Amino acid sequence: MYSFDWNNRTVLVTGAEGFIGSTLVDLLVERGARVRAFAHYKPYAEKGYLARFLHPSSPVEFIAGDVRDAGRVMDAVAGCDTVFHLAALIGIPYSYESPGAYVQTNIGGTENVAEACRRHSVRRLVHTSTSEVYGTALVVPITEEHPLQPQSPYAASKIGADMVALSHWHAFELPVTVVRPFNTYGPRQSARAVIPTILAQLHSGAKEIKLGSLFPTRDFTYVTDTAAGFLAMAECDRAVGEAVNLGTGRSIAIGELAETLISVSGRDARVVVDPSRLRPQGSEVECLQSDNSRARQWTSWRPAVPLEDGLKNTSEWVAENLHLFATDRYQV
Repeated sequence: MYSFDWNNRTVLVTGAEGFIGSTLVDLLVERGARVRAFAHYKPYAEKGYLARFLHPSSPVEFIAGDVRDAGRVMDAVAGCDTVFHLAALIGIPYSYESPGAYVQTNIGGTENVAEACRRHSVRRLVHTSTSEVYGTALVVPITEEHPLQPQSPYAASKIGADMVALSHWHAFELPVTVVRPFNTYGPRQSARAVIPTILAQLHSGAKEIKLGSLFPTRDFTYVTDTAAGFLAMAECDRAVGEAVNLGTGRSIAIGELAETLISVSGRDARVVVDPSRLRPQGSEVECLQSDNSRARQWTSWRPAVPLEDGLKNTSEWVAENLHLFATDRYQV
């Protein structure tokens, strides 16, 4: 039974126009929250997946800004009950090209958000981590006690951000929870991720699906399940000062995933390895599979969407929105 009341709570979502962020905004609005959607400034008015909230009586207030701007973040947090911090640079390949930008945005931005939450005494800060912080699994399934292994500049920046967030709990008693989603997928995801990369190639008519390594295994969680997990963690006092995994507890190899997507899409293609899509030696994370016991035991959260159903939904969305994808090149 759902009991926590989001009705009329003022909630800030950083990275609100993103894949998970926009889905979370949808869920918060459904639950009656007043949402401040903090998104990176753009010199035009279009609001992407949140455009339907552009009307005078909207429960969503749009705030343009940059999490690297401490003053702007401080103003955005003022008066908020809950803050969901999702804004980050997330593309792993680009982190090899510009690691400094990841440090500035992911670590520096998190410091700004945490400090603003402390100054304004928010009820809860939910900080977004990633399963990439664990690196290649030493033990499967991966619990929250697994060692942190930075195998890419992106992963290193997220480990730093997690530690910044948790330090505000230990040093200042800021009520923060670190949420570690495993590989989230679904409608609205960009082509930098493997599932839309495969589907965009399939729906564009490609007969050869170009991928990096086919052997790594990943734990894929549908985006609405991830968003529901964020809300569950914001409602859970036991999760304060802790990191919590959000994953299904099952994994699939990328090669097998590609074959499944070929079947789900109804297309005919074969998979080939594109050397330009391989991670640098020593950087590939070979196995990610969550132990979600903590989330299941502390809350009523359960992943609800089976992989095949989620892949079918995602395939249909990519087919309808193929114009969003540049299928002729590798997007990082």
